[in-house]
Formats: sequence, C-alpha cells, structure tokens
Amino acid sequence: MFKTKTLLGVGAGLAALTLPALGQEASAPAAEAAAAVVPVIDKGDTAWMLVCTLLVILMTIPGLALFYGGLVRSKNMLSILTQVLAGFAMIALLWVIYGYSLAFAGPSEGGLSAFIGDLSKLFLAGVTPDSTSPTFSAAFELPELVFVCFQLTFAAITATLITGAIAERMKFGAVMAFLALWFTFSYLPIAHMVWAGPGLLFGMGAYDFAGGTVVHINSGVAALVACIVLGPRRGFLKEPQPPHNLPFTFIGACLLWVGWFGFNAGSNLEANGLTAQAFLNTITAPAAAALAWALAEKVLRGHASLLGAASGAVAGLVAITPAAGFSGTMGAIVLGAVAGVVCLWAVITLKPMLKYDDSLDVFGIHGVGGIVGAIGTAIVASPSLGGYPLDGYAMGSQLVTQITAVVIAVVWSAVVTLVALLIVKALFGGLRVSEQAESDGLDLATHGERAYN
Repeated sequence: MFKTKTLLGVGAGLAALTLPALGQEASAPAAEAAAAVVPVIDKGDTAWMLVCTLLVILMTIPGLALFYGGLVRSKNMLSILTQVLAGFAMIALLWVIYGYSLAFAGPSEGGLSAFIGDLSKLFLAGVTPDSTSPTFSAAFELPELVFVCFQLTFAAITATLITGAIAERMKFGAVMAFLALWFTFSYLPIAHMVWAGPGLLFGMGAYDFAGGTVVHINSGVAALVACIVLGPRRGFLKEPQPPHNLPFTFIGACLLWVGWFGFNAGSNLEANGLTAQAFLNTITAPAAAALAWALAEKVLRGHASLLGAASGAVAGLVAITPAAGFSGTMGAIVLGAVAGVVCLWAVITLKPMLKYDDSLDVFGIHGVGGIVGAIGTAIVASPSLGGYPLDGYAMGSQLVTQITAVVIAVVWSAVVTLVALLIVKALFGGLRVSEQAESDGLDLATHGERAYN
C-alpha cells in the first residue's frame, strides 16, 4: 500500500495536517491522488528558509554573544564572547560531520530509532545540491542542504546558551569539551525524539513547533546542573556582581528578537499563512512578556528596569517557541504574559532560595520559560481559544503528553550533563580556573587580552 514520506524537521508535528502518519495506509483514492503529486522545489520557500537560517545565525553571533557579554563583569567580557563564537564554530562542524545524520537519518522503526538516528549520512554522505527534504506540503520540497543549514543553527545556539550559566569561572578547554559531549548525547537524541518521524516523543504526539523542548528545556536544565556542579562564583551572594554594560545586553536582546523570527516563522519550512501566524506570535508574546515582567518588577521591587524588560522579552520568545504555529494571536499574548511573570519569580525568588549560581539566568529564563511554553502549548492550541491543533486534539490528553515530554527531556538532559561534566572534570583535572585567574578575570588569565583599555 502507498505510504507517504515521513517529515523530518522542525515543527514536524504539523505534518499530520497534510500527510498521513508514518506507516498509515491511505485509502485507494487518496493514495492515487497523492501518488499523482510530484513534489517540486519552490524557489520562494527556498529563499525564505535561507533568510531564516541567516536570522538564526544573527541571533547567536552577535545576538546571544552581546546579550551575555553585557551581563558579565568587564574583566570577563571577551571570555563569554569567545565561548559563544567558538561554541558556534565547533557545533557547526560537528553537525555536518555526524550531527545531522544522528538527528535525522536512520531507519523508520526498530532498534534505537525511537531515540537516535544512525551514521548513514556521516560527513553528509548522499546530501548533494540535488537531494531534497520534504516540507509540510505534498507538492513542494526543499533542497536538503537548506534543511541541513537551518537545523545546524538550532544545534549551535542550543549548546551556546549553556555558557551563560557557567560564565566567569570555567576553564575554556573544559567548556568546549563539555559542549561537544552534551551536543552528542543530549541535543541529538532529544532533537531526534521530538522532530524525527520514528522519534519517541514525535510518536507520542508531543507538540514542539520550533524547539521549546529540544532547545530551551534541554539547554536550561543543562545550565542548572552545570552551575550546581561547578559551584558559585567567588563572592556570590556576598558582594555585588552587576552587569557591566546594559546597552550591550539591550542590543543583544533586540538581535535575539529579530533573529527569533527565523527561529519560529522559519520552522514552518515554507512561506504561507501559518508562517505569518507564527511571525505575528513572535511579536506579540515577547511584547506581552516584556510588559508583564516590567509591571511585576515595579510592584515587587519598586522599579521597572531595562534589564527586566529585556529579560521578559526573551522569556516570552522562549515560551512561544513550542506554540508558535499552534497558538492564535490572543493565546500567544496570554502565554507570553504568564511566562514573563513566572520567569521573573524564578530569577528573583527561586534562585536565591536554592542558592545556585546560574550566572546569567539561563535556567530561570530558558529552562522555566521552556517548561511554561511546552505545557502551555497544550492549552493555547485549543480551537476554542483561537488555536490550530493537529487532528485528534483534546486538551486534557495533550496536557498529559506535553508534561510527559517535559519530564523525559528534563531527566535526559540532567543525566547527560552530570555524566559529561564528570568526564570533563577527570580529563582536565578540574572544571574551574584557579582562584587567582577568577579574580583577575578570564579575559586576561585565559585569553591574554582585555576588552577595555
């Protein structure tokens, strides 16, 4: 019997809108109609996806780098810029060597296919300018190289997000080794489980349009475990450690917001009305979150800060990521506002209460915001709330599925992070720089240069 291709990619759950599920037998008329469709490469979709790929690169270098750079102390400015740049470069190479293959190649069932792909596309074997990747339309495809590039940017920013939690105190070589291990054993399996046809969470029907689970929960939990294992910075909770350049952080946040349109709207893999909805949600959710954070901060602390508004915007972007193509506009606004308030609580209450030194609040914004977004997606996807769910949607059962996916991602990332850090600690004779190097700052101690003269 006729079987359609399985869609492997970001927002893959939307495949159910247009394509029968893997292994599902189509009726004879439907099969004949589908067989008559010869997919072609649409130049408009291809151009759009290349632009989105560029936007996601922009949100990493320089966006994330400047956002983080402004938040650290001046003596560590160059160290965090270097970690983001070097992390991006390393993950880009690992992605084309084996990452793409393990995330998206492999058998459709059996063996470890529910958890990871295989090495059939090692070094991009068989990926040529003529090979194609399906979109959500049976009539159109993308050049596979475009899909490879787009997915590369997701992998790179996810790994570099973690550096914000361990800033100002970890050996540079240890950071790089840890990111390589974590990418291999946490990012790739979770990306496969969520976005690949035979993946465990894909098969469960978990909604993750653009990476709430794969990117934000995954990196946020890793950040929490890493900062706990690494230990706090010298003087944490004893002396002020304020950001050294909030204008840089503001510029970085704005670049993140602009780049996020590639992240979310690009995850539809084509340019159509649903792409526009995801685009609009990427405006309204962070807008609501920025204002909600600022208002709550005014009530709780007596002032609304620039850092708070910028952090709120990022929290809203994180929360809408898994729901970008499932939520209506009003649902996105509510989800963003909720994320802004909850992430503020995580940063100003949960963190001091538990006394973990997440330097730049990666867990508080990405981890907590990702959890809020992943669970909230089940609610805002409801048609009664203006959402666009997949066939067979029921809010109750979808909530159970989303919570299950969150728990699996949290546990997987936490275990991999802990084991990877223990391995790196043994290899490098410790994770932290010396007390003197930390006091002098990593710019000078590690990189032999200063950001400012």
